[in-house]
Amino acid sequence: MSMALCLQPKPSLYFKSSLFAGSTGMAQFRGVVKQGRVQDVFHGVVIGKCKRYHNSSANALRQTQPFSLILPGAESTNLARESTGIELGNTLPSSHEILGSGMIILKNYISLKDQVDIVNICQKLGMGPGGFYQASYRSGVKQRLHRMCYGRNWDPETKYSERYRSDGSLPPPIPDELISFVQTAIQDAQAHLNSANEIPLMCPNICLVNFYTTTDRLGLHQDRSESSDSLKRGLPVVSLSIGDSAEFLYGHTYTEDENELSKVVLQSGDVMIFGGKSRLIYHGVKTIFPNSAPPPLLQRTKLRPGRLNLTFREY
Repeated sequence: MSMALCLQPKPSLYFKSSLFAGSTGMAQFRGVVKQGRVQDVFHGVVIGKCKRYHNSSANALRQTQPFSLILPGAESTNLARESTGIELGNTLPSSHEILGSGMIILKNYISLKDQVDIVNICQKLGMGPGGFYQASYRSGVKQRLHRMCYGRNWDPETKYSERYRSDGSLPPPIPDELISFVQTAIQDAQAHLNSANEIPLMCPNICLVNFYTTTDRLGLHQDRSESSDSLKRGLPVVSLSIGDSAEFLYGHTYTEDENELSKVVLQSGDVMIFGGKSRLIYHGVKTIFPNSAPPPLLQRTKLRPGRLNLTFREY
């Protein structure tokens, strides 16, 4: 599938150039109005088993409180002043690790500047309508992770059948800059594989943004709510990690014995891609390692302790 079929503006970044180069970056982002078909696959940790309650009433809207990625008390004016002189260039060389057919990690792939830009985007959208929330159930029980969808609502019970989420809001669209970044990452990954066909190109129209605190986990699951055509073609999942590191578990068969699973640590700036023969791997997050985020990232963004994770796919 060629990138031209995505019907997006010509990508402004190739091979790890800055996501939002120049002063026009955020202005371009604010002007994004496109909204493609978007879905997401999230199997979060849930306390109890309750039926999801979809309600767009004003009462439901009031129940959702804004969640900020930024530490309480950190103001934008202070961030701008404190960030002066902070070096945002990568201090570690980029590398890659092939985990299997169609599965690869691009280590230290996202520059610190781009990590800062992504945090700022997620903070801006996360505090607005359709932003971060914890899915609530009829009983009042909430999921642990804070999450938001880009493009189209998804939840663990109704998948993509509900356009609106339980607080009545619609998800924002995926910023074009992130679409371009994901496509470039796939191309760079293909260059390291025995065959580019191991990970097909795609036009991401689905994104789920999860924030893990240092005590959050994600149970073993498959990402398989996309269309049968997408799954049959092995169109990949592209996962971006920012903030604290995480221990990622994966395997091709389901097991309750984690000793039978493979493990890898995902650090801030890493991009994991799995598609093709690895598209339906079982995977989860066992541990978030506190105090492991890059200090310059924390100094520049005041990101709260935890891990910001964006996952992209095509429906």
